[in-house]
Amino acid sequence: MKRILVTGGAGFIGSHLCEKLLNEGNEVICLDNYFTGSKQNIVDLMHHPYFEIVRHDVTEPFMAEVDEIYNLACPASPVHYQYNPIKTMKTSVMGAINTLGLAKRVRAKILQASTSEVYGDPEVHPQPEEYWGNVNTIGPRSCYDEGKRCAETLFMDYFNQHNIDIKIVRIFNTYGPNMNPSDGRVVSNFIVQALKGENLTIFGDGSQTRSFQYVDDLVEGMVRMMNTQRGFTGPVNIGNPYEFTMLELAEAIIEITGSSSKLSFRALPKDDPKQRKPNISLANKNLNGWEPKIQLKEGLIKTITYFEQVLNHQPNLNMIQ
Repeated sequence: MKRILVTGGAGFIGSHLCEKLLNEGNEVICLDNYFTGSKQNIVDLMHHPYFEIVRHDVTEPFMAEVDEIYNLACPASPVHYQYNPIKTMKTSVMGAINTLGLAKRVRAKILQASTSEVYGDPEVHPQPEEYWGNVNTIGPRSCYDEGKRCAETLFMDYFNQHNIDIKIVRIFNTYGPNMNPSDGRVVSNFIVQALKGENLTIFGDGSQTRSFQYVDDLVEGMVRMMNTQRGFTGPVNIGNPYEFTMLELAEAIIEITGSSSKLSFRALPKDDPKQRKPNISLANKNLNGWEPKIQLKEGLIKTITYFEQVLNHQPNLNMIQ
């Protein structure tokens, strides 16, 4: 049995990761300040004898004797990370410093949840890990993009200077149960609007693309990355290489939900990437043949079922939760 710390463990991805780690027979410490995480996401885990919950902000040091650390703490949707951009940057940078400091003290293996946003609005397509990106350092998305890029730098510096066993994964667009209905991400936006019979909001002309992976595939990739041999640091892209336009995603959700919703077009936000698609050959080679198993329609059906249950219990979703 390993004792594993998951920062951001009550969040969308973190809650799924905690569940998987517990199911594999580990002891899990879930650390979260509940800015975007929710106790509802982990309520089913609370009575597990090897699950511990700590309310804590990663911008402050934390002490625990652990074998592994998954650093997921950071708001990841534009609505949330732009709400307080300075706090977002501090969460990425100070959170990395504090979790790396803990890993150094207790000699724990540590994984950083980075993001495809480090590629910015990419000029290389699909995006391989060696691509340095095309990021605006002073735009509205910079607090998240640059914060994650700085965290990657810190992780590599701790590896080179202190020989800490680090792992870096770059997460591409992910969806699934436990998403916040009002987080502003395109999948949750479209599903909620379709289920409520509202027009689906398309930014730009809808031709921009994303590659959507179901959360179970991501969590499997993260755990496999953590279990790789010492010295293999990444970064490694974890995403689904099947690419869809926003129009295709909207049409798929309308079809699955049977909604009468139409499309409503608005101006494209500043620095919104025009295309996003991972090259996953490195993950496939080094993570025991990892590749996504759940394709878009199957994953959307599971996610829509979840949102139907949420909407039945939370009819007012106008405020950020």
